[in-house]
Amino acid sequence: MQFPINLNLEGRRCLIVGGGRIATRKAAGLAACGAVITAVAPEVTDELAALATEVRRRPYAHGDLDGHWLVITATGDRAVDQAVYDDAEATGIWANSADDPERCAFTLAAVVRRGPVMVTASTGGVSPALSTWLRIRLTEAIGPEFADIAAELAERRAAVHARGESTEDLDWNPIIDEIVAAHRSTDTVTLAAPVAS
Repeated sequence: MQFPINLNLEGRRCLIVGGGRIATRKAAGLAACGAVITAVAPEVTDELAALATEVRRRPYAHGDLDGHWLVITATGDRAVDQAVYDDAEATGIWANSADDPERCAFTLAAVVRRGPVMVTASTGGVSPALSTWLRIRLTEAIGPEFADIAAELAERRAAVHARGESTEDLDWNPIIDEIVAAHRSTDTVTLAAPVAS
């Protein structure tokens, strides 16, 4: 079983090994989070080169991981992916190998972003296609209005704190229901309120 976590990568160095379409997509995800990207591959797409702070146009070499927080490899070459994974394990750096869960210290979830709201779907690398299918359904259910909903809830939370009260003691469910109802039309998909356990 995997432990779900959201990483703060703002300003942190991340390595991409590979230079094709998949590596570019992974780099775009890192760049959106403010990561400082190094790309290593003999050939790199123009888009990936634009996303990276540093591009090393050559094969992966031992030592390329130095100074990085995590690495994603998308080479399609098992031997290279294994070398990257072995180096990462030896140095305590988190590694992900695209479409190769055996060489992953972490997996990547399918993501829906609405401003500060982030909802993810994951199968732990067992079926990326199912994660993508779930992301599409979540995209349909969680519209762009959720960015505004989050902003309004942040204001209400700040007001509670300004009164010197704790937000932990509030039942937020009816407040959220009220705000969601105000932001959504009756013909959109609605999310069921959580059931207390």
